[in-house]
Amino acid sequence: MRARSSYKKDNMLREKKSKGKFEAPHVFVILFTLVILASIMTYLIPAGHFERVELGGRMVIDPESFTYVDRTPVGIFEALNCITTGIGEVSEIIAFLLIMGGSFQVIQSTDAIKIGIGRIAVSSAKSGRDKFLIPVLMMAFAAGGVVFGMAEETLPFIVIMVMLAISMGFDSITGAAIALVGACAGVSCSAMSPFTVGVAQTIAELPLLSGWQFRMCALALMLTIAISYVYRYAMKVRKDPQLSLMYEIDQKRSDVLNLDELEELTGRHKAVLVIFFGMMVILVLGVMKWGWGITQMSSLFLAASILSAVVFRMRFNQYAVTFAQGLESLAVGATVVGLSRAVLVIMTQGNIIDTILFVSSSLLSQIPSTVSSLGIYVFQCLLNFLIPSGSGQAAVSIPILAPLGDLIGVTGQTTVVAFQLGDAISNILTPTSGYFMAALSLAKIPWEKWVKWILPLIGLQYLGGAIVVVIAQFIQLGPF
Repeated sequence: MRARSSYKKDNMLREKKSKGKFEAPHVFVILFTLVILASIMTYLIPAGHFERVELGGRMVIDPESFTYVDRTPVGIFEALNCITTGIGEVSEIIAFLLIMGGSFQVIQSTDAIKIGIGRIAVSSAKSGRDKFLIPVLMMAFAAGGVVFGMAEETLPFIVIMVMLAISMGFDSITGAAIALVGACAGVSCSAMSPFTVGVAQTIAELPLLSGWQFRMCALALMLTIAISYVYRYAMKVRKDPQLSLMYEIDQKRSDVLNLDELEELTGRHKAVLVIFFGMMVILVLGVMKWGWGITQMSSLFLAASILSAVVFRMRFNQYAVTFAQGLESLAVGATVVGLSRAVLVIMTQGNIIDTILFVSSSLLSQIPSTVSSLGIYVFQCLLNFLIPSGSGQAAVSIPILAPLGDLIGVTGQTTVVAFQLGDAISNILTPTSGYFMAALSLAKIPWEKWVKWILPLIGLQYLGGAIVVVIAQFIQLGPF
């Protein structure tokens, strides 16, 4: 009886503790809250509109054309309608996510990737090179960010990086960070990405690829911050796995490798690995040389899964069931992508985005010239939460900020640098970033866990970005 009563008391104490403990909101709660707030903002913020003109084949804002227009508030019911509209606008991304999830499930069911990664982990550990994998891989992803603005392209690597990290004694956050944080650092200081710096420099009428030497120096700073943060955390987790924010969740993973009980690589396993890595090579070539988009990438993954199934002689039903399991695992992530888009749809329908741009740019013109470059940087950081797309953000803000910079003594090149940093840093934080939320879904990392881990790094990167912008303005980075 005493044992039972003490057991009950212990349970009651646990319940009280759990009730008193703060519970981080689910990403759905956060996004629905943002949807409601966006709806309310359409009633509070006056509607406004900039005229768009064609420049270099793109529609950009005419900075002298702003006018206030009749309010078009979006009611709560209409806001709920915008969720469906948002899902429709990003249907291509959602389709890509689902197809990739199903295809990966088929490929992973062969165990070829598991065994291959396990062999790499064992070999690295024996040679003492395992600690170097984090900085080397992060520099590789950073290179992708520098060359072609790697963002959605990180998604195929997320699952692999997570499996590799866990097998080497780290955790899923480390694996996801290798790809996401590494690529983000590269994008923030890219010298040649056509989607960010290319668009921004064209609109600002700067020579393409100008200022690349300065950007490479800035990259060294931002990448050093990123690698140091991820490496320090990874080593801490390896020393004491319970310090991992994902410890309990990672313990329940079905894709964890047991390095002591690895199977031998058979001929079929090797064939699947050849298919998989061949797919990766074709993917990189497709993106960099042939201008592939998400549709072509989806088809490539689907083809790779079919070939892998043929190699392993899967029955039709077996393939279908396995593919469906992959779809189910990413259903939440796909929905998140649609919900995040709904926020932007509401603000667009309410005609308040242009007003926010106009008011913000007007305020920037009042800032003393000594800190005006930082004002542009802060504006870009905030704008990225509204417009996650780099090229879209450039098309919206640079036509306003470039001439504004001329008026307040900020060079055009500094404005573009501020845009790049402001656009990239929060891409792996904000829930309105579709590819980022998809990556977390693939890595099976709750958004609130990731935010808790990355917020200090984001703060350090914002500080590093501010230093870069101030230096750019101090040296009058040009040519103009």
